[in-house]
Amino acid sequence: MHAIRAERRSISQKFAEVKAAGRIGLISFIPAGFPDLSATAELIKALDRAGSAVIEIGFPFSDPIADGPVIQEAFVEALARKVKIADVFATVAAVRDEVAAPIVGMLSYSIVFRYGIERFIKQAKASGFDGLILPDLPPPEIQSVCGMIRSAGLDTILLVAPTTTPQRRRDIVRLSSGFVYYLSVSGITGERDRLPDDLAENVRQIKGMTELPVCVGFGISQPRHVAQLKNVADGAIVGTAIVRRIKSHAAEGTQAIATAVENYARELLAEA
Repeated sequence: MHAIRAERRSISQKFAEVKAAGRIGLISFIPAGFPDLSATAELIKALDRAGSAVIEIGFPFSDPIADGPVIQEAFVEALARKVKIADVFATVAAVRDEVAAPIVGMLSYSIVFRYGIERFIKQAKASGFDGLILPDLPPPEIQSVCGMIRSAGLDTILLVAPTTTPQRRRDIVRLSSGFVYYLSVSGITGERDRLPDDLAENVRQIKGMTELPVCVGFGISQPRHVAQLKNVADGAIVGTAIVRRIKSHAAEGTQAIATAVENYARELLAEA
């Protein structure tokens, strides 16, 4: 039986739809290859069914950039299974036609550099990625690499932290496309009980610099967090809480993992 081909959306189209509906978008993060690649494929489809605006795929990496212990542990397990870049591309390519939501890759620039920048970008595009998040792309290279990514038809999603200076924020949003990723706190990812007091003001300042959607990550884990962001940001990025659910259902098999994560995404979106 052939899978039904989905009508694929770009990041800008998806956020336009979300905005028109008076809602906030959910950006759902999953670590590729955890607990295995078949689960990754099912999770992509499940998160699309749940209504995720964007699905973010983390490429396993041994040296954490800002990953908290839950995500890093998932990466360690994926690497122990010998998950390679080509495996991630093949997994996304295999389900891409069934998934409407845009898919973005989150990974260290060092992985892209070692693989070969042009080769990586070309294969990411061919496998069905819509954008890349390179959180550690250094200033000298950022302009040329962003240009290469955009020339290939992919979006460049860059990060702004609470400590980023106003001039640096302007430089970052100028080089961004798709959406701007605002870190609600400096430090590592992880679930938190409450959102920072300065979040709304920082998002407002960034919105004053760009027409792009501004999405908030780091610490978003509860439906009430999504509700709090609704009149502040355009999207809520959820990672650690999803990975925790994957881990807690891993022994039950792929379908149980996908169902648990889909249900959780729906819970979050109920407040969106």
